[in-house]
Amino acid sequence: MPGLSREKIKLSLSNQNITYDGRDIALIYKEIDFILCSLHAMGSFYYDKERSLYENETTKFIDNSLICERLAAIRAKLDIKIDSQIGNDEKDDLERICESTPYWKKPGDYCKEIWI
Repeated sequence: MPGLSREKIKLSLSNQNITYDGRDIALIYKEIDFILCSLHAMGSFYYDKERSLYENETTKFIDNSLICERLAAIRAKLDIKIDSQIGNDEKDDLERICESTPYWKKPGDYCKEIWI
C-alpha cells in the first residue's frame, strides 16, 4: 500500500490561492484520465499474460502516446500561474516543494509515497 505523506508545505502568500480557467482544468483532467485509464486497461488486459508482454506494451504506450510530453504540458499549464519569486533561501516555492523528491536515478529507485 502506498504511503500517504502529509508533509507541511509552506507557500508564499501569493501562491496560497491560485485560480485556473475551467477549460484548462478540464483538459488537464482529460490528459490525466487518458493516461490513468489506459494504464489500468493495460494492467487488466495483461493480468493473466506474461509479465514481459505487459512491460513491453507499457513502454510502447509511454513512448508512442507521448506520455512524457503530456505530463510536461500538464506541469507547464499548472506552474504558469505560480509566482516564482525567489525566497530568502534563494529558491522559489516549486523548487522548495520538489527539493526532497526521490527521483529515479538507477534501477530499483521506486517511490510509493503519494503527496496529494
